[in-house]
Amino acid sequence: MSATQAQPRERRLLTIGSVCNHLQAEFPDISISKIRYLEDQGLLAPRRTQSGYRLFSEDDVERLETILRLQRDEFLPLRVIRQELASPSGPGKERRRQRAAGLEGPDEELDLGGLCERAAITPELARELEEYGLLDSRREGSEKRYPASDVDVAVACAKLSRYGISARHLRTFRTSADREAGLLHQLVAPALRSRNPDRRQGAVQELEALAELAQELSQLLFWRDLRHRASG
Repeated sequence: MSATQAQPRERRLLTIGSVCNHLQAEFPDISISKIRYLEDQGLLAPRRTQSGYRLFSEDDVERLETILRLQRDEFLPLRVIRQELASPSGPGKERRRQRAAGLEGPDEELDLGGLCERAAITPELARELEEYGLLDSRREGSEKRYPASDVDVAVACAKLSRYGISARHLRTFRTSADREAGLLHQLVAPALRSRNPDRRQGAVQELEALAELAQELSQLLFWRDLRHRASG
């Protein structure tokens, strides 16, 4: 490739300040320090000039947009986002695969301290979330055990609580999820109870497919309602 041909690509490299300006409209809270933090966490790897200035390619900016959307729209912690980005199938697919695997076997369990440490929440908030059915524990002797999947639930609830949404109000999400899960379970329940392992496996796969479709429909209806409310 000649120097002349390479020049247009060089012009597409952006400084960290230019990246901030570029993303400001969609992500008003973006800042240079936040981008640096994501780089420190190993989620971004922009080029560096000999003077140490960061230069972001189009791929770098697209990756940053993906990270910010996963944080904003799905309330994902950075460790989960890192898994999403590393997945060969792309963001979202790895998380769905892990959730589907959880349908077939027991989840890792944590005690209250482990849950709070991973989710970065207080025990008081964890107990409040559990009181309203948002966290699901079981007794093991005198100790409560929580599925590791509840970490992501706790993280999302904690972020929503910063906007003044209490656990009592978040119970609406749990009620809605219970209804949807119950409906889907009814459709495959006979096959799930089968003694034939192939039939049970097929039912789990069918339930996974139904769950993806139901989640897509829920999101579409949710955003449609929000658009109506936002337009007044």
